[in-house]
Amino acid sequence: MPAARPLIRPFHPSDLPALYRICLLTGDAGSDATALYRDEDLLGHVYLGPYPTADPTLTFVVVDELGPAGYIVATADTAGFEHWLERAWWPPLRARYPLREDPHDGTEDHVLVARIHDSSGGDPALFDRFPAHMHIDLLPRVQGQGLGRRLVETLATALRARGVPGLYLGVDSRNEGAIAFYDRIGFVEAARHEWGRTLTLDLA
Repeated sequence: MPAARPLIRPFHPSDLPALYRICLLTGDAGSDATALYRDEDLLGHVYLGPYPTADPTLTFVVVDELGPAGYIVATADTAGFEHWLERAWWPPLRARYPLREDPHDGTEDHVLVARIHDSSGGDPALFDRFPAHMHIDLLPRVQGQGLGRRLVETLATALRARGVPGLYLGVDSRNEGAIAFYDRIGFVEAARHEWGRTLTLDLA
């Protein structure tokens, strides 16, 4: 009997451990970041967990016969989300993860801990036209099946229903496949940075 095709469904709280794992397995510019972090939850705490916690209706999950295999997370209001992070998300994590020095052993935990303690937000100049932002990750086993495009389309539909005019994302310059994907589905480069690029999508 052939395997069922992957499907996209709304987030359920029971998905969260699997989504944290996906975040880690795709966290090095799309590749497995397990070797970079002693604490395997840190990437998820920064780039995944707050989104379904703050607004679970803007998280969608790819599921196949093995379970969750990808996701898209977003906020419709980046400015408001950043205020929520400072009030509700970062304080417990700052208490849990004191600032630390680089151990010079190739691990990157200290980089994410510094991000938790000094979280520079998005570019306010984008917020009027592109108030939403998103993160998307797919495990290799479900890549190349059009699911990334479908996830973005699903999110875009949900954002348009709220009257959101546009969204943006950041992408590591090393992740050339992701940059090409975003270009194909209509994202436009808004800025280049030392770490990568900011891309925008008009939803009007």
